[in-house]
Amino acid sequence: MTGNMSFKQSEWVKVKKVKGKGRGVFARKFIPKGTVIEKVPVLVMPADDIYDTFIADYVFEWGKGTVALALGYGSLYNHSFKANCRYEDTGKMSKSYIAERDIEDGEEVTINYNGSPKDKTKVGFSVK
Repeated sequence: MTGNMSFKQSEWVKVKKVKGKGRGVFARKFIPKGTVIEKVPVLVMPADDIYDTFIADYVFEWGKGTVALALGYGSLYNHSFKANCRYEDTGKMSKSYIAERDIEDGEEVTINYNGSPKDKTKVGFSVK
């Protein structure tokens, strides 16, 4: 790796089981709007290598013919069309998760899998 790429586990969130969803990311304390909740490294791989594996449910599109598995808690945030968090690609090999609004202690932290918090395009599963 080149440059100053330093990461630490987030003080803002934890992972818990979510009935009907598997796991999810939750606020460990009040998170003010605009807070960078977590910055995580990603592993980039050819899309064709993972589409028939369980990992396919945890990756983000990452350029032409590639996908990225976000480390940290990055690939565990659940989808919502009313997401309280957004993600951004921040550098060649990392993503940041940023609070879109104030998030209360204990609240699930969700992202819109379409990238933009306002994008209501259907996703490949049923949304409750």
